[in-house]
Amino acid sequence: MSRRIRLVRIAAAGIAVAALALTGCASGSAPASSESAADAGYLTPGKLTIATGETAYEPYVIDDDPASGEGFEAAVAYAVAEELGFAPEDVEWVRTSFESAIAPGPKSFDFNIQQYTITDERKQAVDFSSPYYEASQSVVALKGGAAEGVTDIAGLKSLVLGAMSGSTSATTIEQAIAPTTTPQLYSSNEDAVAALKAGQIDALVLDTPTAYTAVNFYIDDSFTVGELPAAGVPDQWGLLLAKDSPLTADVTAAVDTLRENGTLDALEEKWLAVLSEGVPQLQ
Repeated sequence: MSRRIRLVRIAAAGIAVAALALTGCASGSAPASSESAADAGYLTPGKLTIATGETAYEPYVIDDDPASGEGFEAAVAYAVAEELGFAPEDVEWVRTSFESAIAPGPKSFDFNIQQYTITDERKQAVDFSSPYYEASQSVVALKGGAAEGVTDIAGLKSLVLGAMSGSTSATTIEQAIAPTTTPQLYSSNEDAVAALKAGQIDALVLDTPTAYTAVNFYIDDSFTVGELPAAGVPDQWGLLLAKDSPLTADVTAAVDTLRENGTLDALEEKWLAVLSEGVPQLQ
């Protein structure tokens, strides 16, 4: 957290440096700033407003309750908040749809954590922090379909595979599988899921956490065929902020600190180890 942000929060709260130290934000004395927290870029003075999905699934958020801090992304959010100098009670949660958050324009949050892949196209409309997670890719199919019984990449080559156009999943199909049948690409994962359910494709490639969520929560009678080897550009997730947000540098610094001190690895091990349980590695 930058010195400027710390001074701004002291002024906004109207408290002494000694009181601020109780929150774990400041380590030394400094004169109060005349600027307000709003000037620092926060949506609400003295509060950190974090957004997640209208429905937040496990293992990212347990029981759709991000304020509990339970689940990978809920835990990451509170770890970032602490690095920025906010106590848990000073964190406020709001909900957004996936698409509305990445659209240009004003935001109802300071940052949004919702499995957003960092892409150059999205960077034209919003800011991202440095990555807090890098996802692998997995294959999802319906039970009783053409993909049932497939145990290796060779078995996938003749299948009709689907993915979201322009995604890491689409790149992985081409580079890791190299299918003999032209893949079907869709404008969104939702459209690709609908195609799988309708029998228009044999299997679907998604990032592994999304594949886990799909199989366990919203694609009936589905299963994970297996996890694919890395290919192409890695699928890295970042915290999403408004375009040119004055908070981007400080949020990025917080994520970098959590990566360097091992916190992100520990949270990944705690909350995301379930993703690979029983899932074969396709070779």
